[in-house]
Amino acid sequence: MRLCLYAVSSIWKRDMLRLRRQKSRLLGSLFAPFFLLAFLGLGFRRAGMLGTDIDYLSFLTPGMMSMTLLSASNSTSFLMLWDREKGFLKEIMVTPISRMSIILGRTAVGITNGFIQSMIILFAGLAMGMKLSGAAGFLLSFIFIILIASTFIGLGLTVASFLKDTYSFGLILNFILYPFLFLSGALYPVDRFPTFIAPLAYANPLTYGIDGLRYGLLGTSSFNPALDLCVISTSCVAMLCLGAYLFGISEVE
Repeated sequence: MRLCLYAVSSIWKRDMLRLRRQKSRLLGSLFAPFFLLAFLGLGFRRAGMLGTDIDYLSFLTPGMMSMTLLSASNSTSFLMLWDREKGFLKEIMVTPISRMSIILGRTAVGITNGFIQSMIILFAGLAMGMKLSGAAGFLLSFIFIILIASTFIGLGLTVASFLKDTYSFGLILNFILYPFLFLSGALYPVDRFPTFIAPLAYANPLTYGIDGLRYGLLGTSSFNPALDLCVISTSCVAMLCLGAYLFGISEVE
């Protein structure tokens, strides 16, 4: 147990130092959600497009926070694949460290990175006029941030287990992640979707993650918050277990 915790903390420290040195990656991942928040949120803020008391800027902020979480999850999986290409992963494998410890260490990196980035977007939203529902809801949103990040870290590890080069990984994972984002209600309410697209949104775990995050921050949601928590928690466990299993049986050259 002590060796496992030491391994997880060591991997976390190493990758966080590497991410801290790569400030351009942090800024690049924040560019798109920040400008979408600024231009769409402020542009449509008074348009009354939601038909509720919540302005569009407040509605959009949790969606853009989730966009940064997907980006952070992508970066975490990319680092795993990069280490495999460079041989570092093979060096770790010859130590007594279990593969699950490696997965947990990388997951902790992704959660930390995603949390920092999503808080930057949240504070940007607050600076533009977003209103929080209260302290309790703010703390509840932390749970959904962790669950969303962990779910898509698991998805990224699953994709990485089938690929050998980082170029293909980036293209394929983005091809997978963007439909998750646009079919989640991040940009507009799920009940506004066309009838032939709505079933895809309801089958999307990110839909419930964003809805729960929106409930924590704004006090409003499209679904029962208990349902949101149940769906995203189940998806988190399933994707992490699948990613860990496929990573465990994949060959490291």
